[in-house]
Amino acid sequence: MTFRTLLHPLFAVLCAFAAVDLRAQVPDQPSKPDALQTPPTGPSALSADLFYRLLLGDVALQRGDVTLAARAYLDAARNASDARLARRATEIAIASRQRILVQEAAKLWSQLDPSAERPKRVLAALAADGDKGMPNTAEDDELRSRIERVLADAALSGPGVGEVFMQLNRLFSQQSNKRGVLLLVRDVARPYPKTPEAHYAVALAAFAAGDDLATASEASDEIDRALELRPDWERAAVLKAEILARKSSASSVQFLEGFVAAHPEAKSATGALAQQYVDQKRFNEARALMQKLWDREPGARDLEFAVAAIALQMKDYAGAERLFLDLKSANYGEPGAIDLYLAQIAEDTKQYAKAIERYQAITDGERAWLAKLRIASMYAKQGRLADAQRWLAGLDAVTKEQKVQIRQAEAQLLRETGDDAAAYRVLAQSLDEHPDTPDLIYDLAMVAEKLDKIDEAETRLKRLVELKPDDAQALNALGYTLVDRTQRTDEGLALIERAHKLSPQDPFILDSLGWAFYRMGRLDEAERYLRQALDGRPDAEIAAHLGEVLWRKGERDQARALWKAQLDTHPDNAVLKETVRRLAP
Repeated sequence: MTFRTLLHPLFAVLCAFAAVDLRAQVPDQPSKPDALQTPPTGPSALSADLFYRLLLGDVALQRGDVTLAARAYLDAARNASDARLARRATEIAIASRQRILVQEAAKLWSQLDPSAERPKRVLAALAADGDKGMPNTAEDDELRSRIERVLADAALSGPGVGEVFMQLNRLFSQQSNKRGVLLLVRDVARPYPKTPEAHYAVALAAFAAGDDLATASEASDEIDRALELRPDWERAAVLKAEILARKSSASSVQFLEGFVAAHPEAKSATGALAQQYVDQKRFNEARALMQKLWDREPGARDLEFAVAAIALQMKDYAGAERLFLDLKSANYGEPGAIDLYLAQIAEDTKQYAKAIERYQAITDGERAWLAKLRIASMYAKQGRLADAQRWLAGLDAVTKEQKVQIRQAEAQLLRETGDDAAAYRVLAQSLDEHPDTPDLIYDLAMVAEKLDKIDEAETRLKRLVELKPDDAQALNALGYTLVDRTQRTDEGLALIERAHKLSPQDPFILDSLGWAFYRMGRLDEAERYLRQALDGRPDAEIAAHLGEVLWRKGERDQARALWKAQLDTHPDNAVLKETVRRLAP
């Protein structure tokens, strides 16, 4: 195994490891740069031009355009002759993987602050990499050697090897060759058997590499070793829960419950457990956990938000609305975020005029566009379909994506009124205007299937797979259609199995697998996959399928109990109602 597919280009990683202080990489959620927090002094202190460049860099960074951000900060550093800005430009340039930018920024930083060691190491790493083009095996060995030297230096001074190990997987997080990353991390971690962070790094790399038996076992063994060395380590506990969840959400929940009981102050582990409760629709337990954390930190708005969001899912609309209004008065969250939740509450409680008013209050960012689309749905729910269509027609769609979304929204309104034929016409016209748009192809295929145009649905979905051959949802949609609506079950199963390899934990793909095995008469396999699917997502249609398998196996009391539980919470689900009517009227 060579790492040449792992590192593109190699110099970016070498630059990152040239400095021991790996914390200085650009964060996932960039904070405001130092230069804006403490303005530079001197003749050019925050001149109009400098301010513009800093603002440009900050906005570009927030939008994820690290190359533009690096150029803006580099220009600002030159303008202000400020070493802090040059340092920031270097850090962002490394993340942008633009060799020339890295070199220019590091050189300027070194000139402005001759005592700084880090720019010298970055420049040395660039010189060592040279212009050799694609990495080769020798360069793979060089990368490993550099990481080993950083670890050796950190063991003697600096942040310590634990901190370096905690950065390894983040540095390689965008690499597609996950097994290559695992080999590398495993190799450099081997000399540190008593360092919990080393075992954590291997466990995380193995977890990312896939869920085959060998990597799953390695991930489990390594995270267990990390927790043996550091039993109260919350971050490791959360990773262990994620590893366990791949096999059994019940085991994951059981582990987290034990950890939280032993470490009640563990905020992240408690949040992870609450999320698992939410996934299992155990809302009361989830809210109790988050409420307990909030009681300890009454000023923590993020915890108040978590309690409010769970209350909304519990359909405790009064409680949720009270908390969201309090968050809104405190200006919590991004513009429009809380307004969306308040509008959702009005919509769910059938206060459609109030919902329209709240959606109209959202005027900033992408949420404003989403709110405009929802207003059309509010008109339709009032029985004003013509007004809804006129509203959509009057929206100022700028991009192709927005134009497509308007047609999708109109088609959805028509489907909700039972007019699948009209929805089909809207989607077909939109697809003529925007050929090969995946979302339109998918929606049109689903409507065609409802209209019993199975051949067309299949044709559309095959085109979708041609456009997105590695898209698990596209493969699953085509496979399920063949299994459910044709006699070509084997062909459909092969497609679903391809989807399963791409997304092994997706509950809807597991449902498709179970349904395919049911159609083939392989009832034990069908039950196993459908139970996994329902365990991952308590969904009414999955429950309908599992109940049908149990019914055919003769376990009819279990089937009835399962259906009744789902009908209590999803009384209008068409698939569930049809299944019960057909088998147990």
